[in-house]
Amino acid sequence: MSGRRGKASGIPAPLFYGLTGLLMLTNALAVAGLLMSPDIARLTSGQSEDLLSAYEDRITQLRIEVDRLYSRSYAQAGDLNLQLQELSQQQELLSEQHELVRALVTKAGELGIEAAALPSGADETLETSAAYLPATGNPDVDATARTLGAMMAESRAAMTAISHAATGKTENIVAEFRALGIAVDLPEGAAAGMGGPLLPPAGEDSASLDLVGDANSVMAALYRYQAAKGAIERAPVHMPIAGSYRQSSGFGNRRDPFTGGRAFHAGLDFAAATGTAVFSAGEGKVTFAGRQAGYGNLVEITHGSGLVTRYAHLSAILVDKGQEVVAGTPIARVGSTGRSTGPHLHFEVRRDDAPLNPKAFLESGKRLSQLL
Repeated sequence: MSGRRGKASGIPAPLFYGLTGLLMLTNALAVAGLLMSPDIARLTSGQSEDLLSAYEDRITQLRIEVDRLYSRSYAQAGDLNLQLQELSQQQELLSEQHELVRALVTKAGELGIEAAALPSGADETLETSAAYLPATGNPDVDATARTLGAMMAESRAAMTAISHAATGKTENIVAEFRALGIAVDLPEGAAAGMGGPLLPPAGEDSASLDLVGDANSVMAALYRYQAAKGAIERAPVHMPIAGSYRQSSGFGNRRDPFTGGRAFHAGLDFAAATGTAVFSAGEGKVTFAGRQAGYGNLVEITHGSGLVTRYAHLSAILVDKGQEVVAGTPIARVGSTGRSTGPHLHFEVRRDDAPLNPKAFLESGKRLSQLL
């Protein structure tokens, strides 16, 4: 009679205890999955390195869990083994995705970009992706699949946040320079000679190819921002004087201090003490360093985009003709030589020998500095 009852139950004792263990493991995995989603929001903040290491630990734990599930269910035939194989493949893809995110976070950090949080709507994306996971009746598999899917969605959201930040900054820089008539040379794709694009290993499946393609697009956005950022350093948009000074005369028509009549003033005047340091407003080459009628001691620097800056009425010249300079290089000292009524710096910006209002360049430089 007892033999017939055992047969009627239809569930061997080893299988019954195995399923009970799997259900208990499911509860632990489900709780862990709920706790994982906030981490990526801090992935590219000031704690990037620690969070990336923690993310790697979680990936390792998931790999162990997938292997454990596979081992326990190896004897069971049917769809479950196929699901476990898919989980193993998804785990490998997540590991690859994490390495790409690490490379992007590192590059973004070098450029001063921090994506502080997930884009709005990321939580809804995670819920939607979880809702479409197949209902198999195997809770351990489903919980692990949901965790893997959430982590992959989070990593992709981090890549998107980095790309949006880099693209937005690049567009702002290009718009500022366009208003000044300065062309910004931006690479179309990932820059050559800087490590090369992120290429997949041979034989990867379409999901891996799509992932690497997305990462390459983000890296290209970072290289474009790097080029735009370099243009800020080169352009003559930086203040040519620091310390204690005041703007004593503007650009355009004014009352001439010598004749009393109306006259055109081709630059900005900054009144300051004799000997105050004068700096190059951008990267360029010194094309004149000497005395010139009206200007007194004069330094002229030729920049890109056909722009030339002039620094006049100097008490001392610190550079030579032909010398290469960058923004912030000390080039002279304030004085009152030439046609001047007192110590000040006369600063001009010219294109094709036509004077432009330096104020537009300096104000643009202030706005651009806030993007760095």
